[in-house]
Amino acid sequence: MNGLTLVGIAIVVLVLAYLLYGRWLAKTWGIDPLAKTPAVRLEDGQDYAPASRFTVFSHQFNSITGAGPVTGPIIAAMFGWLPAFLWLLIGGVFFGAVQDFTALYASVKNDGKSMGLLIEQYIGKTGRKLFLLFCWLFTLLVIAAFADILAGTFNGFTKDGGQNVPGAAAASISMIYIFAAMAFGFFMRYKSGEMKKFILGAVVVVLILWAGIKNPLFYDAATWRYVVFAYCFIASVLPMWLLKQPRDYLSVFLLLGMILGGAVGIIIANPTIEMPAVMGWTVKNQPLFPILFITIACGAVSGFHSLVSSGTSSKSISNERDMLPVGYGAMLVETLLGVVSLVIACSAASGGGLPTGTPFQIFGSAIGGFFTMFGLPANVSTCIIMMCVSALAMTTIDAVTRIGRMSLQEFFAPSEGEQVNALVKVITNTYVSTIITLALAYALCLAGYASIWPLFGSANQLLSALVLTALAVFLRVTNRKGWMLYIPMTFMFVVTMSALLISVYNIIMKLSAGNFVFMVDGLQLIIAVALMTLALLVVFNCYKKLVKKN
Repeated sequence: MNGLTLVGIAIVVLVLAYLLYGRWLAKTWGIDPLAKTPAVRLEDGQDYAPASRFTVFSHQFNSITGAGPVTGPIIAAMFGWLPAFLWLLIGGVFFGAVQDFTALYASVKNDGKSMGLLIEQYIGKTGRKLFLLFCWLFTLLVIAAFADILAGTFNGFTKDGGQNVPGAAAASISMIYIFAAMAFGFFMRYKSGEMKKFILGAVVVVLILWAGIKNPLFYDAATWRYVVFAYCFIASVLPMWLLKQPRDYLSVFLLLGMILGGAVGIIIANPTIEMPAVMGWTVKNQPLFPILFITIACGAVSGFHSLVSSGTSSKSISNERDMLPVGYGAMLVETLLGVVSLVIACSAASGGGLPTGTPFQIFGSAIGGFFTMFGLPANVSTCIIMMCVSALAMTTIDAVTRIGRMSLQEFFAPSEGEQVNALVKVITNTYVSTIITLALAYALCLAGYASIWPLFGSANQLLSALVLTALAVFLRVTNRKGWMLYIPMTFMFVVTMSALLISVYNIIMKLSAGNFVFMVDGLQLIIAVALMTLALLVVFNCYKKLVKKN
């Protein structure tokens, strides 16, 4: 199979999906371009901050993308390129993009409320409490996994003690990015004109790359772990317009450039897929069902996306017309990145097996090779790709910290008419709730990215099943068609509960074998059982509402 053919098929399918299915959903549910959105009506200079379509798209795309579209498809390629390719397209069009758009739509139509508050409004207080607790536990896994990825990426030293220049340069670029984004945030807030922002943004990105490559920062992974968590704290408490929005705006140049570079490279190189279409139903003792569907999350469907759509993006939408490109469109672009990653990995395969190394190394090496065709030196292209990968992770981790903080606050926040005691006031304080969230995430982070990722993948996909179920209730209660959510929500629930049962079984087997470590395996077992229990309770509450006649 030719790699260019696969990318071409993906582009055609995704464009048609947006023009036909996406627009049909918007027309079916109703878009009012004259309505005042929550960002406009409730602007507070903190969370509610109206922004242009491209700015909100940049935030949504950067926040939802993360490392998933690179990691998941490359790992899933062990089952062959065909199952991964089909799941990316089917999942992206009918599962993920629908979930992201519906979550954004429901939130914008309800004062920018998060999924937890939407569940309280349409399902009840019990459902809200259960869902928020589930979300908060899930954010701990995300923060821990991506913080470990970033610390490893920024590590300025190799295993033998030598200097890791690409990693140190990527770290330097990332640190400069933070301060440059804050300065750019003031420009975006007080200066108008999209073209001026776009041109200046492109120039700033080039300058940041140049300065970072020239001045690498050589620190070990442990040091960078502290820095990453400090950054998460700052990003969680600062106003959206000051750091998150401008940082995402600038990062989109890197991410879209990376996708474009990969696509153009595939067009020029016209690679041949060296992997078999299907490797079998069981590979490396891993069954294709359900493992494929939790391995590829971002790019197909990811529950975390709904938290971004309803937690931050909905509070920045200036016009309801922007919901389709932001909610549905951003997901389709992420699907394209997943397809590009899959094609690149399978094109680099040899003898039916993927190259050795991590998914990032496989992807970075191939994209770096494409960039050299454009005249960039190999060391410069490697630094840029590593920065792009770290940008993917950083734009996820800062958003999820903010969402985790808000989930904890909303969990303890009293309902209307309830009294607020002193302890609740302390816990719901922005700074305290952020510290609690990051402290527990740091404890999980010590277990390492490899230990956390399987549980993170299962929890992420289970979250999508819960969100789709809750959104189906929203559509039914508001007299909108919701049948298009029934198959995705049922399928994802069955898949993820199966995967979590496998994870629990494997952890228990480690306990019986005598190699059980409580701080690693014990915490994961507790969280896995808690997630399964909470998920069953949430679905039960949603189902009662969904089948009600009135």
